[in-house]
Amino acid sequence: MAHAKTSYVCLPCRASYKQSYGPDRRRICPRCAQPLIHVGSAFAAPRCRDTAAWRTLSVLLHAGIRFHKSCCCGPGYRPRSLSEVRERMAYARRSGEPFAKALVRYEVP
Repeated sequence: MAHAKTSYVCLPCRASYKQSYGPDRRRICPRCAQPLIHVGSAFAAPRCRDTAAWRTLSVLLHAGIRFHKSCCCGPGYRPRSLSEVRERMAYARRSGEPFAKALVRYEVP
């Protein structure tokens, strides 16, 4: 039985690839030969020309946030715009909450 496929992205190329999951194998981008980042099976890639969405995705991935399914609910809330990211990062600075936790918060108090 084949393993399910999951998503990997290359941030410099703004490309997403579905490949079978295996922690022992290193994935390389076919365009630029940089390592691909495992983002999870519940990931939906933004359009290549949408630079703001790719910048938002870059912030999320560098904070350690991924898009794995959580039972039937999906990955939970993820910010979709830079303004939402800025709002949550400002909240994290004010409150002392870790950035990764503040970024996945549905509402900012």
